[in-house]
This record gives sequence, C-alpha cells and structure tokens, in this order.
Amino acid sequence: MNLQLKRPLVFFDLETTGTNITRDRIVEISLIKWNPGKEIPEEPLTRRVNPEMHIPDEAAAVHGIHDEDVANAPTFKMIAKEVARFFEGSDIAGFNSNKFDIPMLAEEFGRVGLSFDFSKHRFIDVQTIFHKKEQRTLVAAYRFYCDKNLEDAHSAAADTMATLEVLEAQLERYPDLPRDVEALSEYSRQNRNVDLMGRVVFDDKNREVINFGKYKGQLAEDVIRRDPGYYAWILQGDFAQNTKDVFTRIKMRLGR
Repeated sequence: MNLQLKRPLVFFDLETTGTNITRDRIVEISLIKWNPGKEIPEEPLTRRVNPEMHIPDEAAAVHGIHDEDVANAPTFKMIAKEVARFFEGSDIAGFNSNKFDIPMLAEEFGRVGLSFDFSKHRFIDVQTIFHKKEQRTLVAAYRFYCDKNLEDAHSAAADTMATLEVLEAQLERYPDLPRDVEALSEYSRQNRNVDLMGRVVFDDKNREVINFGKYKGQLAEDVIRRDPGYYAWILQGDFAQNTKDVFTRIKMRLGR
C-alpha cells in the first residue's frame, strides 16, 4: 500500500436495518486488516448478525439481507469482543465511516456494555477524500478510480474491499495526498468532532461548540450554564450515547 503505516489499518463496512444510529442495528460487518510492511492485506473477516429486530423491506432492498438470512446468526453481543479485538492497536478506514459506520459501531458496543475507546484510533474516511476530489458515490468512485464495476454493491464484504481499493487508487492518483495515516486522517475529516456524530465540534481555539439546533455555533459550556434544562433534554433525547457522554463530561467539568 502506498501509505506509511506505523500500525495496522482496518477497513470496515456495516450493513444495517436502517440509518438511525440509536434505533437501528447491524446485520452484517466486514473487516480487512492491512499490516505495516505487508504487500497485501489479511483475509477479510465477515460476520452476519442477528439484529434482534425486523429488517425493514427498504433496508433489505439495499443490501439483500432479510430476516430469514440472519435468523440463526449470532447477535452483536456474541461477536462484540471478537470485533473489538480486530480493531485493537489499529487505525480505521471506511466509506462514510466518520458520519455513520463508526458512530453506529460505537452505539452497538455501548448497548452490549463493551467499553471501546475510539479516541485511541485515527480515522480515514475515503468518502470525504473522494468528495473533496471528485464528489461521487462508492459505486462511481470504484468505477472512476479502479475502472471496474462494483459487483455485489451494498454487501459489507464487497463494499469493504472496494473501499480499500479506492484508497489505494486515490493515493496513486493524487500525489498531494498525505502518505502518513495521521495526516490523511486529518485530511479526510470534515469537522473537528468532539463526539463521533459531530453534534459537538472544536472551534479554532479548541473549545467545544454545539453544532446543531437552536444553539448551533454557541459554546457548550455557556449553553449548559445558561440553560440547565438543555442537558436534561440531551440525556432524554434520541441522541447517540457517545454524544450524551460528551455533554456529561462538559457538565461535570463545570461542577454542575
């Protein structure tokens, strides 16, 4: 790989019951690890997952996975430790992963009581690089960069391998892209997120700023001081647990 790896880089993709981070569940996960000094990645690890809920027809129409396909599959709780071990000591890459796959995975880990610290990992979002350079979808990116049609699109295994190949092609096509993971992670970031969903972001002075709703653009500390009910609303609302944890840390820092 034309990238300077100081530790393994794990590419991954999720197929889910929908796009709501807090309510939907994973139905398939695929991971590929590329180790430093190796010319090819390891064999991919792909697992179907019983989401313990109905897979809506609109989701099944996208990825082709129906209730009967995962009826006998393990639940996420049963594979969570295996997945966490796969990510240990690595950086993480995906397609639209910063906005969706990583927050979804974090929510699933939290739901089964597994503590996984994503702050120890750097993230490369191949979609962000693509949008900054060409602005297309994964299928179009695969065709554009790799000159191939993406067969089995929206299966986790196919999408994960395609993401890996697209990143390799991007590194070859754009000599100005950083060649180390830390710098490429920074390049592929859209915002300086505090939480994984980007509900809170850092400003240019490294202060936490609310990035949505009526208080968008205001310092989180100021809002919590001025409107004590806002924190309670966050805790009771349909927000990812990681977002709630960020607001809790800010509130505790204020001694409130």
